[in-house]
Amino acid sequence: MEKNYFQRGNQSISDKILAFDFQLLLLILALGIISILAMYSSEMGHFSYYTQSHLYRFSIFFLIFIIISFFRIQFWYKSAYLFYFLVMILLFGVDLFGVTASGSKRWISLFFINLQPSELMKVSLIIFLARYYDKIPTTNVNNLKYIFIPFLSFMIPAFLVASQPDLGTAVLIAISGLIVIWLTGFKIKYFLYSFFVLFCLIPIGISFLQPYQKTRILTFLNPERDPLGAGYQIIQSKIAVGSGGIFGKGFLQGSQSYLDYLPEKQTDFIFTLFSEEFGFIGSLILLTIYALIIYRIAVIGSESRNNFARLFCFGFAAAFFVYVTVNMAMVLGLLPIVGAPLPIMSYGGSSMLSIMIGLGIVMSCKIHNQEDLS
Repeated sequence: MEKNYFQRGNQSISDKILAFDFQLLLLILALGIISILAMYSSEMGHFSYYTQSHLYRFSIFFLIFIIISFFRIQFWYKSAYLFYFLVMILLFGVDLFGVTASGSKRWISLFFINLQPSELMKVSLIIFLARYYDKIPTTNVNNLKYIFIPFLSFMIPAFLVASQPDLGTAVLIAISGLIVIWLTGFKIKYFLYSFFVLFCLIPIGISFLQPYQKTRILTFLNPERDPLGAGYQIIQSKIAVGSGGIFGKGFLQGSQSYLDYLPEKQTDFIFTLFSEEFGFIGSLILLTIYALIIYRIAVIGSESRNNFARLFCFGFAAAFFVYVTVNMAMVLGLLPIVGAPLPIMSYGGSSMLSIMIGLGIVMSCKIHNQEDLS
């Protein structure tokens, strides 16, 4: 017998287009345009490699975002476990067939793109946990038999990513998993106990860090200890942000960037370049765009009929907030440099692809917000 879906279970293409969250759509486009202009500025006003590549990637991934939005939410529900395990296989594949760059083996070459599976894990983990907790009553969330699999689901990929080594992404993956677990109603006291144990184990954990990771922590605590070496990037970043003032120096007028005082500005430090050129007002506008994107994702989650869609949207919104916060705190010297890209703004194909897939699933939740999964 054919399943009976609610209202929008079998929509036409035109119905799905009309059901789009156009506010979210315009916010993503605005962020994409800003990111392309920032990339253009990072190349000193030349439409060169990074700008071209970023433009092509955003255009292709935005199209993928639209296509993903048309898939029914039941598709994501049924394929959640498969998506997670495919990404997990890719993570194991990095160790065997991975591409090494800057001393780390994090990528798999797919000819047209060097894919970083750890970025995809951020989204696949959220959809995996949303699927896992969908049918578990809130009263049973804290039962021991329902705790083992969720914690294992983020601990294994976090360990694999940390061994690449990429401690920053590993921490973000773990945080993404913990956020979803917390949203299900997991008792806060268990988190407090866990954090207390982790705090006590910090001295032991530090002994396992790579030398450059220890240097990053020492540099965070005192950047001036090596101003021309390990502390150079963060010192120049803070100078650039501070020199922007209220209104900034103007588009294509950032002296720290143009005089090449700030290396790798097109990646994790793209906010530094933007802040120098557009100042406090421009940074506030950019933060407002990010805040509105997070707000729209949360609204879509609250309007969804099924628990799976709600849990995914709330989990992705919270994770998105963490990504933005960690990156900006990092470039302002409030956190150690951990290699956390700013969503859509930073140069990097895998990061943008991951975010666009997540946003596509969110839009799918909006278009099919009345669909029942039973």
